[in-house]
Amino acid sequence: MMQKVIGVAGFKNAGKTTLVEKLVRELTGRGYRIATVKHAHHSFDIDHEGRDSFRHRQAGASEVAVISGQRWAIIHELRGEAEPSFATILGMLDPCDLVIVEGYKHGTHEKIEVRNLSLDHPKLAGEDPTIVAIAANGAIADAPVPVFDRDHVGALTDFIIRHMELART
Repeated sequence: MMQKVIGVAGFKNAGKTTLVEKLVRELTGRGYRIATVKHAHHSFDIDHEGRDSFRHRQAGASEVAVISGQRWAIIHELRGEAEPSFATILGMLDPCDLVIVEGYKHGTHEKIEVRNLSLDHPKLAGEDPTIVAIAANGAIADAPVPVFDRDHVGALTDFIIRHMELART
């Protein structure tokens, strides 16, 4: 079964991460099982120098699994391999009601555009047919898609549930 996916797209400092955090909290609070994917345009580390797992990677391990009673992670070093495709990453996730994606702005999945109206960023809605709604910090006249207050996610969450046809839990 294909995962249902909605993206959160926008430019730097538009409020994407804060919106994803609020949507996850609201949707899980309503009983939905949510996964997230965050695409980084830079190197990142979930591991830190001096940790055993970091030392394993530094020694050359291609994958390191870290497991505890609360969580687990597998760190995969690409070591020159191509970054995995979006579809590959989605296939690695456990089944859930909805995957919320931050990043992959140019992907073919449907997205909510996040706008900070005090910043002069290009507009995605109207240019990008995958944008199905806008979450902004103010009103937008003549918007080509529904507009929601990015700081009050209840109405946007209702829209996502309807638009993505999420099953009642």
